[in-house]
Amino acid sequence: MKRYSFPDVNGYFGEYGGQFVPETLVPALVELEKTFRDAIKEKLFISEYNSLLKDYVGRPTPLYRAQNLESRLGLKALYLKREDLCHTGAHKINNSLGQVMLAKRIGKKRIIAETGAGQHGVASAAAAAKFGLECVVYMGETDMARQAPNVERMKLMGTEVRAVSAGQKTLKEAVSAAIRDWVASSGNSHYVLGSALGPHPYPMMVRWFQSVIGREARRQILRSEGRLPDMIVACVGGGSNSIGIFYPFIGDKDVVLTGAEAGGRGTALGDHAARFCGGRLGILQGTKTFVLQDDDGQIALTHSVSAGLDYAAVGPEHSMLRDMGRTCYESVSDNEAVEAFNLLSRLEGIIPALESSHALAWTIKNAVKLGNKIVIVNLSGRGDKDLDNVLKAQSLLEKSVLGL
Repeated sequence: MKRYSFPDVNGYFGEYGGQFVPETLVPALVELEKTFRDAIKEKLFISEYNSLLKDYVGRPTPLYRAQNLESRLGLKALYLKREDLCHTGAHKINNSLGQVMLAKRIGKKRIIAETGAGQHGVASAAAAAKFGLECVVYMGETDMARQAPNVERMKLMGTEVRAVSAGQKTLKEAVSAAIRDWVASSGNSHYVLGSALGPHPYPMMVRWFQSVIGREARRQILRSEGRLPDMIVACVGGGSNSIGIFYPFIGDKDVVLTGAEAGGRGTALGDHAARFCGGRLGILQGTKTFVLQDDDGQIALTHSVSAGLDYAAVGPEHSMLRDMGRTCYESVSDNEAVEAFNLLSRLEGIIPALESSHALAWTIKNAVKLGNKIVIVNLSGRGDKDLDNVLKAQSLLEKSVLGL
């Protein structure tokens, strides 16, 4: 593989990425990129960030061998990268802390964020509280209803949660509302975008903050097995947890990198959120990438049992890596994800987020062909927030089976 040096100077990953924003945001993006590039070269910034990862986030997170599930599936070795054990309950805090540190460095007094599953909102609320900044989080009304505990956690930390009632009332609309706020307030506000999406430099910057996952996993698997894994599996919504664990392994051609998308309840447009199973090139919320859209180019409705995967676009780097053949992406249905949620809970005493359950479900249904492989699944978050949603999904499934 040729030297990996993406994005280019214009923020493109091949033909994907770029900066599709109103002119009013360009100065803020230029300032953000310069601040980020300067900060990561500065020993004091890196030292403070690493100290927070250790003492505040609780890193390094364990690489846990799930021997009960491994035995059930007949795998050679199955490891879980335990991002669910991070402070606030998911990998999102790695990025939120870093971006809030940059905002503080620039002199911004106010944080804007969006959230679907609530984990990025909670992480941003925590980081803002830690650094004494005002925080506003936009969240679709549908997601607020299915992630009510996270809404209360944000409020408890002093964050204002603004409900978004437009469209599907989910993540896409929350991102749009956050961007509108940022356009109007970029002079004193920083938008902490939660995934490897949006205009340059966000995909590059989020990747940098989240790649701590892959760097740790690499050291840990070498210590445990004496070699690299055969495969790494992660769920892919916007793609921050997946690019975070994939990135340090991109140059290792023998390590297969697999992303699990939200297959929802069917293959028809509007019944899923699998961008690589029906999407095409388009522009959404600042970036050019694979987008689910109808024949007229209108952004399609999406569905997933997991709020964090319920989004019409995917990060531009994922689109490029797929074109290169370096990564592959397959969809997992709602029912398969719920079954994986239950199986890991019963066999290992670990309750995974519904997002992470998609990666587990892909591994479970492909176990036969993975039998002699060493596999790492990125457990990107914990499932406390999803208990009510899982119970409702199971109830609907039981009624369907009974024909009620």
